[in-house]
Amino acid sequence: MSATIRAATPADVGAIFSLMLELAEFEKLTHLFVATEAGVHDALFGARPSSEAMVAQEEDGRIVGYALFFHNFSTFLGRRGLYLEDLYVQPTQRGSGLGTRMLKELAALAVERQCGRFEWTVLDWNQPAISFYEKMGATVLSDWRVVRITGEALEKLAGTAAVNAG
Repeated sequence: MSATIRAATPADVGAIFSLMLELAEFEKLTHLFVATEAGVHDALFGARPSSEAMVAQEEDGRIVGYALFFHNFSTFLGRRGLYLEDLYVQPTQRGSGLGTRMLKELAALAVERQCGRFEWTVLDWNQPAISFYEKMGATVLSDWRVVRITGEALEKLAGTAAVNAG
């Protein structure tokens, strides 16, 4: 079967959420997984969507892969970029070219939207993914590190700071 790649719709949220959980299991990060289906729906289709998604759908209707992405901004380029948060293809579909097709669709979207770059992160132990990305022309940046603050540390840093989110 050859999957169709298309923009996600609200009807796809349940399938996307299930695949997100599969991804967390694959990455051995289920202990960090606190997302809810309602939260995913809000992020993709709520009043102020923060992300977009595309899905890979088989002829029988099954969703077998997804990509979740959003825009960021490069001050050095003075242009927005496309940031890929997740790309997941079910193990039974790997090697079929589906991941390559999804990345090409995202690259085309980035070009269409005049993005200065298309980027994402990869876990350092995921050598098959690193090799796959490099084969497609991506560069894995060894001199940059992800910086993250969450939970209580985020609350503490925020303290009593006034936030004006207009």
